[in-house]
Amino acid sequence: MAKNGNSLDQRTFKRLSRLYIIALSTIAFSVIISQILIRKHLQDQESDSTVINIAGRQRMLSQKLTKEIVSISAESDLEKRIKLKDKLKNTLTLWEVSHHALQKGNDSLGLPGNNSFVVSEMFKEINPKFNIISEASKSIIEKIENIPPLPVETFKNEIDEVKEAEGGFLTTMDDIVNQYNFEADEKISWLRNLELFIMGVTLALLLAEFLFIFWPTAKTVKQSLKELIEAEKKAKKMAFDADLLSVSKEKSIKELRALSQAMDDTMLFARITSNGFIVHMGNKFSRLFKYSNFNSNARFSEILSITESERSAIESLITKHKKTGWQGEVKATTKDNNSVWLEMAIIPFNPTDDKSELLIIASDITKRKEGQIEIERLTKESFEERMNQQKVISSKIIENQEKEQNRIAKDVHDGIGQMLTGLKYNLESIDIKDINKTASKIEHLKVLASDIIKGVRTATFNLTPPELADHGIVPALTKLTTELSKLTGKNIVLYNKTDFTQRLDSLAEINIYRITQEAINNAIKYANSTHIIVSITNSDNMLSILIDDNGKGFDPTKVKNVKNGEGGMGMTFMKERIKYINGRLFLTSDVNKGTRVTLNIPLEEVSITT
Repeated sequence: MAKNGNSLDQRTFKRLSRLYIIALSTIAFSVIISQILIRKHLQDQESDSTVINIAGRQRMLSQKLTKEIVSISAESDLEKRIKLKDKLKNTLTLWEVSHHALQKGNDSLGLPGNNSFVVSEMFKEINPKFNIISEASKSIIEKIENIPPLPVETFKNEIDEVKEAEGGFLTTMDDIVNQYNFEADEKISWLRNLELFIMGVTLALLLAEFLFIFWPTAKTVKQSLKELIEAEKKAKKMAFDADLLSVSKEKSIKELRALSQAMDDTMLFARITSNGFIVHMGNKFSRLFKYSNFNSNARFSEILSITESERSAIESLITKHKKTGWQGEVKATTKDNNSVWLEMAIIPFNPTDDKSELLIIASDITKRKEGQIEIERLTKESFEERMNQQKVISSKIIENQEKEQNRIAKDVHDGIGQMLTGLKYNLESIDIKDINKTASKIEHLKVLASDIIKGVRTATFNLTPPELADHGIVPALTKLTTELSKLTGKNIVLYNKTDFTQRLDSLAEINIYRITQEAINNAIKYANSTHIIVSITNSDNMLSILIDDNGKGFDPTKVKNVKNGEGGMGMTFMKERIKYINGRLFLTSDVNKGTRVTLNIPLEEVSITT
């Protein structure tokens, strides 16, 4: 029997080892394949945002081109006309390079040029309009360069061609941008489906591992226990027979009884009937639940718990698994009202041919279970705390967005809207027969139109400064400090100490701009400062921006905790933006000594790849 049992164990071990190796190898293979597929797809999508951005910029450039051509036609001063010609030439060059790069690719712009069939057909449709606008613009530039003082009528045909072609170009270009966006969404949808498929495969592998490894192992243990019980029965019979023959048999019986006593004292062990009544309960089990083996007809569930729901659960387990067996966790409650968690196995066995019982083997896992419950509780509390904090931040963000939208709408309505209304009424009131009044009103209309232009430029500057997209972060910050200094009357100065001129990723530039804008606005609104200095320095790997003011300062600890929604939201937005571009933000301030905000941005992560 020992020899056979040893062979059985070896065969089982080898079979389970093979199954484990196969399961783990399959899971590892699926993970590697999924990572390869996902990384390949993400690499293909790296240029999508750049393509959409440049395609959207083409619409703006075509409008700018048309505006500059119209401005040339309206400008009579030769020097100004030449300056407008130079702007037109620069705009045309960027427009043409971007247009061809979208179709054929351009490494410096990060455009792959691998358009779909639909996009290629759209470009075929838009190219004739592009060529018309391009040729007309070049003709105007050539005429101005060759014979600058030409009359406006010389450009009339080119201007008409540009105006006629621009509408169709804008419409088709808008369709191209939408198509680029649609194709990017399709790629994301494909990646999402791929992830779901990989997750399904992984779950199927885990299920297969359970069915073909863990469950067979449990069955093997059950079979081994059954064989042990049968061996114990045979040993007792042999000891009984041997007792009639020799003293040595008596010694063997005493040893077996001692072993049984040791099991009773060291293991949570019991035998019950198939109906749930106790036949025998080990000493350790009895001490834990204060049970006396002299009590007859005691139900096992009543000994394990004083709670009705727990008793019902134990009775249900016995009834359901009395023929098949069961293994799992059970909650019990002692007579002292102490909770006890047991990892328990219910094993059916037959002590005689006409009698069936259940063997209960358990271990006390109360401390481990309490630890698991405490970890789950702490994890849940931490998650709820983070969610509540995020809700506060989100609500403040939405609130500030609504305030900003209302402010912009009010500025447009009360400022630009009223001036446009006044412009309309003044135009309607012009009487060309009265030359003196007409001349006076025209002068007034010029002033009013200038105010409207200034208002539009101010509103546009507050939304997104054109310098940021056209020239980069340093010109945009220079414009910001200059304009705010004029508007507020405060001394706001920018120093580019290392002559930093590098262009950064567009998202990095807008985040750096907004953080700096927020810091300057805080110094203007809350610090009562008269001098604000913005300093720019850089090394090979790091860009640093410092915003110093000589205001009243504050205690930084009062704005660090926004968990309860108590102030400091401007600081939170700044930290969220700097975190988005993998930078770091430091705030130092002393009461009556001013404030310094420091931004450190790693250049290798935000620079445009050339």
